[in-house]
Amino acid sequence: MTTQEKNAAADDAGSQARRGWMSLLAKAPEDRLMALWAAYGDSPAFDWLRQPETGAVMVRGRMGGTGAPFNLGEMTVTRCSLALADGTVGHGYVQGRGRERAQAAALIDALMQTAAAGALRQAVLDPLAEAMAEAREARAAKAAATKVDFFTLVRGED
Repeated sequence: MTTQEKNAAADDAGSQARRGWMSLLAKAPEDRLMALWAAYGDSPAFDWLRQPETGAVMVRGRMGGTGAPFNLGEMTVTRCSLALADGTVGHGYVQGRGRERAQAAALIDALMQTAAAGALRQAVLDPLAEAMAEAREARAAKAAATKVDFFTLVRGED
């Protein structure tokens, strides 16, 4: 494997990791994210590249995940971009009108690209991921409790 191929593989792994934490921050409940961010307590100085702004994005869907794409509707999104003092850039995109949440997401994104990544992952991202996994499991258990297996019902024939 050449050096160029190794660098491309490392870049791909880094972008996959970033995609993961950006997704987690975008989907996280606002109260939980803000509580963990406040508990972390280390909010660095930064300059705005794009202050938080709210807009709409078109949500697209596919029938069965494989059909032709169609426009499902619009969703409200707040986004922002900032740069830390060392030049690291962070972006935040969140559902709804959460300006503070978008700022926190952008700061976390920027800090995850620095030496603070390990401590930040342990203090904010891992607890968020665990809480969201528990919520997902609880929803799945609730849905499973209502499942009906029609093949086990007696047809009434003797």
